[in-house]
Amino acid sequence: MSFQLSSEQEAIRDVVREFGENEIRPVAREHDETREYPHDLVEQAARYDLVAPTIPEEYGGAGMDLLTAVVVTEELWRADPGIGSAIGSRGFGTTMIREFGDEWMKEEWLPKVAAGDAATCSCISEPAHGSDVAGIETRAELDEEAGEWVLNGDKMWITNGTIADVAVVMAKTSPGERHRGITAFLVEADRDGFEPTKIDNKLGIRASDLAEIRLDDVRVPEDHVIGAVDQGFYQLMAFFAGGRTSVAAQAVGAAQGALDAAVEYAGEREQGGKTIQEYQAISHKLAEMATDVEAARSLTYRAASVVDADGDDQLAAKFASMAKLFASERAVEVADEGIQVHGGAGFVTDHPAERFYRDARITKIYEGTSEIQKNIISDQLL
Repeated sequence: MSFQLSSEQEAIRDVVREFGENEIRPVAREHDETREYPHDLVEQAARYDLVAPTIPEEYGGAGMDLLTAVVVTEELWRADPGIGSAIGSRGFGTTMIREFGDEWMKEEWLPKVAAGDAATCSCISEPAHGSDVAGIETRAELDEEAGEWVLNGDKMWITNGTIADVAVVMAKTSPGERHRGITAFLVEADRDGFEPTKIDNKLGIRASDLAEIRLDDVRVPEDHVIGAVDQGFYQLMAFFAGGRTSVAAQAVGAAQGALDAAVEYAGEREQGGKTIQEYQAISHKLAEMATDVEAARSLTYRAASVVDADGDDQLAAKFASMAKLFASERAVEVADEGIQVHGGAGFVTDHPAERFYRDARITKIYEGTSEIQKNIISDQLL
């Protein structure tokens, strides 16, 4: 099945690519080395409607469909995955607010996120629970007299954990019910007992913020439940297809960036009196890399189109998992081959090849590991 982007989508791609080339790439190495969050670039990206672009126009967003947002994500990661992640993740959790939150939640937070004035985070994983969402141990107990929920627990690997203004926190409200006892809460980050600790020793995407968050008797009013009590798991599952497709787009962008760097280097590096791209061993390697990138892109666009169609949830889940699995695995392979094209020069930070390799690796892990994606796909086949 072929996917032809519209003229508007192509125009958006051009804008993001120009932004990436002019603003992101020149400072990518610096942010990777210093691990400094790119606040100024986030502000600039917001002016181009690149921050949480699927937020509806009525709340100040660009109102993009998933396919268009995938194009944005791809180009940001093509420029640099670390900064691309920082920009692309500013709205983590806004989909839950948009689809299930009360109107006051949407009016208060969605415009701020879209404008780049606020960041959100989604608190799901825990030190002992990653893939097993149903096993989370964070608890929320209702203090009926005070009319407040009291949250206690630890959340791990939380993107935007130290910079978020508000969090979507998944907690057990019926502890013995596993997935049937999880509730989503809106928790402002300045509440007493909300304690993030930055995780700085990351392999890649170092410009993106990551943290562990401790919830120590954090109190929120009863009206801070997102959706319905004990329905958080089902609400969360409704968005995994879109999230996994977005990660596939990240992988495509990282792979394309690695390919771009390899092609450029192969055209400049000389050995034996000619550029290394003139050697068949290198030109065939580049051809295989390019084929892998295009195949991943096509599957990712198809997954986005299926999710956008909002029809068969199982079909959407299958294609999203296929896209994430294939694109992330190929991204790591393409980035690895990119280092090989560079030779020794690819093993040092003088060139972006090693950075793309480190950055691409995360796409095989978050939003469900490759192994989890295989489980999802096989469940629909067998």
